[in-house]
Amino acid sequence: MRRTLFLAILLGGIAAQPLAAQSGANLAPRVDKLEKEMKAVQRKVFPGGAPGYFEPEIAPPAQTIDPAGSPASAPIDDLTARVSALETELSRLTEQSEQNAFKLRQLEDAATKYKAEVDGRLTALEGGAAPATPPAASTGSVKPPVARPTAAAPTLSTERAALLDAIQKPATGDAGEDAYLYGYRLWEAKFYPQAQAQLKDFVTKYPKHKRVSYAQNLLGRAYLDEGKPALASVAFYDNYQKLPKGERAPESLYYLGVSLTRLKKTADACKVFEEFDAVYGATALAGLKAQVARGKADAKCKA
Repeated sequence: MRRTLFLAILLGGIAAQPLAAQSGANLAPRVDKLEKEMKAVQRKVFPGGAPGYFEPEIAPPAQTIDPAGSPASAPIDDLTARVSALETELSRLTEQSEQNAFKLRQLEDAATKYKAEVDGRLTALEGGAAPATPPAASTGSVKPPVARPTAAAPTLSTERAALLDAIQKPATGDAGEDAYLYGYRLWEAKFYPQAQAQLKDFVTKYPKHKRVSYAQNLLGRAYLDEGKPALASVAFYDNYQKLPKGERAPESLYYLGVSLTRLKKTADACKVFEEFDAVYGATALAGLKAQVARGKADAKCKA
């Protein structure tokens, strides 16, 4: 009877604890502790009920005195504050993660779009297509071709390799001038892929050099002479658009018309020749004007 009454009092005391305090701790360790306390009390109250006498497994809790001026804080309050801080940090990290994921998707979409555009340009060029955007009419503006792929130089035979090695590299003391002249010698010897690589390298390394207009125009000539009018049209247009007052800009505009004629885009070629007349007609040399006239005849331009 005493035992039952004691258990009822003990359990009643447990049930009277605030629900918020119980929810703030881990239940499993607390249940284990209560079981140990219950067994210890049984041994203390009913020592004859067990084969031997056992010292209680619990002792009265030591009294602690809070330092002066330190406010008391219940364990559940501390836990609640810690949980709130963790929830705030988790929310911040989640938001940051979502922002990073959004930025990553934007970059992936941009990369996919760019790759598709480049693949389309390469496919058009390999199929012998003309530049996607033809030149405009004679309004002082020519729209650019868009195909810009590069091709690896073909493998040379032993004889051709020997001839290539025999081409002397200039040594004028001006590194830019030497680079351009070597590209010119490669083109003159009909090593067109090697000349293209050399001239492109020159334009990249020496964009402000006095020979840059020459080099860009000669790059187009190397493509045109190799039978690649689409790539040639890109090189010629770049020279005309970026350096309209360059020494070889008028020649580049003329050869742009020639390239379009070879691509069977005669209507666009005629627009380019009209552009030449509007921009350079009053200043071009007589020999170049004669070439433009023949270009118009080849494209069957209207007078």
